[in-house]
Amino acid sequence: MKKIMYKTSGVCSQFIELESEDDKTVSRAVVVGGCNGNLQGICHLITGMRLEDVKAKLSGIKCGPRPTSCPDQIAKAIEELEKQ
Repeated sequence: MKKIMYKTSGVCSQFIELESEDDKTVSRAVVVGGCNGNLQGICHLITGMRLEDVKAKLSGIKCGPRPTSCPDQIAKAIEELEKQ
């Protein structure tokens, strides 16, 4: 099992907790701070998805004029999780 608490950057959320029990899929996702309802929805949607699929779908999404977003930060957290 891999687990990470990722400190976000450039967004309203403060950190992301991710877990993968089999090193291939998201088994748990929680985003603290930010747009609570939207982020809970995203976390529920990605639970059970393959890590590589989540990264492909969320990477590069921007929030208004910001160069990143909470979904993009989730993709970055997955990259860090995969390095473990």
